Amino acid sequence: MIRFTTFRHVFVLFLIPLTFSFLPSAHAQSNDSLDIKIGQMLLVGFRGLSVNSQSTVVKDIQQRHIGGVVLFDYDVPSKSPVRNIKSPQQVKKLVSDLKSYTDIPLFVSIDQEGGQVARLKPKFGFDPTVSEQYLGKLNDLDSTRYYARKTAQTLDELGINVDFAPVVDLNVNPDNPIIGKIGRSYSANPEVVTRNARASIEVFNKQGILSVIKHFPGHGSSKSDTHLGMADVTDTWSRKELIPYKRLINSGDVDMIMTAHIFNSNLDPKYPATLSKPVLTGILRDSLGYDGVVFSDDMQMNAIRSFYGLEKSIQLAINAGIDILTFGNNLVYDEHIATKITNIMKKLVNEGKISRQRIDESYDRIMKMKKRLGDNY
Repeated sequence: MIRFTTFRHVFVLFLIPLTFSFLPSAHAQSNDSLDIKIGQMLLVGFRGLSVNSQSTVVKDIQQRHIGGVVLFDYDVPSKSPVRNIKSPQQVKKLVSDLKSYTDIPLFVSIDQEGGQVARLKPKFGFDPTVSEQYLGKLNDLDSTRYYARKTAQTLDELGINVDFAPVVDLNVNPDNPIIGKIGRSYSANPEVVTRNARASIEVFNKQGILSVIKHFPGHGSSKSDTHLGMADVTDTWSRKELIPYKRLINSGDVDMIMTAHIFNSNLDPKYPATLSKPVLTGILRDSLGYDGVVFSDDMQMNAIRSFYGLEKSIQLAINAGIDILTFGNNLVYDEHIATKITNIMKKLVNEGKISRQRIDESYDRIMKMKKRLGDNY
């Protein structure tokens, strides 16, 4: 690995045996190519328990400079139990191999919330987990820290450095098919949610894991699943659902944030949150004062894919304030999705539909966050 410090934009490199990595300073970032900047704004899913130099995802990392990957345990389009996870040893090698193909730190991410949403399952040799709902009912921070520590240590041992957790949605609707009904929310009480989420994030950070809280501006009141179609929360959402975000942002406990594809005509009469500038720039950045990395939820979910074309949704998302476009590639599968997206993004920039300044803003946020990974990349 290379450790680095910056002094008047000069790199001082400390070599630790024979492998090396690269992370540009803010000055160097401004001179990086548009291809690199666009690539870093993309996180994709892929098929395979192992990779080699001929793997499409490796070519995406090397040639298209994609900034991150996401791991799954089940391949939905093919209804196959074989995707990226088979055993602890296999996952550790897969992650190590993926990282070896790039000099820019790679976000290797997973949805390891606990309970029903856990990709690292006991059947693959991993410890059992508990749901956020279970922990919220206990509302005992020692218990929350204990389970967060177990998860963080597991991720660290595997080399996974980003967890799409904790969920900070309020359990407004216990029958919500994608949040409350499957135990993904700590509580309907924003105080309980905030306290437990903060405890988890602090434990993750001590272990070198970056957390991504979700789903902004709040998915807990929805009556439908955005994986399947549009979820309109106009009549059910309330500003109370912003409280965990506001308090975690104010206390400096937020690493990164993921959006929700929910539609709320009171916040934006035209677009769902992921594509909404009033929501992401107006509320999240301007009102709540957040200037960190924002992930989209999966852009292949039906709430986006069925209503907006690929090019239109990319243009809207980035201009709204998204920094990293997530394409899980596991609701529909397209081996060449990274190539398509990067080509579309370059086209949109060249046509002036997305400004270079907007790309630079996201790239700077991403690289600043990647510096925090230290040796965990």
